[in-house]
Amino acid sequence: MNRKFSIKLFLMPVLLVTFVTSCARPVNEESQIQVTGSDTMVNLGQAWAEAYMFESPETFIAVGGGGSGVGIAALINGTADLAHASRSMKEKESAKAEENGIHPQEHIVGYDGLAVVVHPDNPVNELTLLQLAKIFSGEITNWNELGGEDLGIVLLSREVNSGTHVYFKDNVLGVAEEGTEFSENALLMPSSQSIADEVGQNTGAIGYYGMGYISPQQRPVAVGTSEGFVLPTVANVVNKSYPIARPLFIYTNGAPEGTIRAYIDWILSESGQAVVTAQDFVPIL
Repeated sequence: MNRKFSIKLFLMPVLLVTFVTSCARPVNEESQIQVTGSDTMVNLGQAWAEAYMFESPETFIAVGGGGSGVGIAALINGTADLAHASRSMKEKESAKAEENGIHPQEHIVGYDGLAVVVHPDNPVNELTLLQLAKIFSGEITNWNELGGEDLGIVLLSREVNSGTHVYFKDNVLGVAEEGTEFSENALLMPSSQSIADEVGQNTGAIGYYGMGYISPQQRPVAVGTSEGFVLPTVANVVNKSYPIARPLFIYTNGAPEGTIRAYIDWILSESGQAVVTAQDFVPIL
């Protein structure tokens, strides 16, 4: 699935920050929206911003990545208006927000399936949730234990501040035993794209990311359920047959008002949800 963007990207030490601009855009603080958070959602957020600003040129939207935890922290400390998150806010985050006078409100804006991907030359096509738990916890270390070649497994995971990391740990590794941790040999990657790039060039690698990042350079494996093995597709997330799927969130400080409310309403509208579909996620409509 190839993505096309007309957005300029600036790499910074902590966050991937995207500025979407147009000619003669007015600088009005009330018409500016600062968004940051989930790496899974950063391409979706960029596409939303670009489409919305085309329709509403008086609005300026800056979109950053870095992980769900980064976005939530930015909302809590008042440096972001909106936080993208691929997981729910934790109790300790909610408590910290309230201490800072921030009252987080959760908005479900789409759904995503987490794809588990390998190199296209890897002959392993199917894995159960228990096998995945044993792979990523380090109990299974060679592809020949799974019907593949005699080749060491290279584990790729998102960093701990990633909502994708947290979801995968709780819902995949947790199948083996609650509280199971990632192997200490897992390589913690800074973004979904970095996982995609490494899997594309490493025949022993296995990683996971939002299915919108799948490209011909990686191959998703079918994940076993009680009804058989299921691939991560939009249709299988919609019909709930794919077992590693989750909602995507935007958090605001209280009920959104003004420019922010208009933007959230647009995201939840048919136009905003069409962008969700175009970015290979699953709309709420």
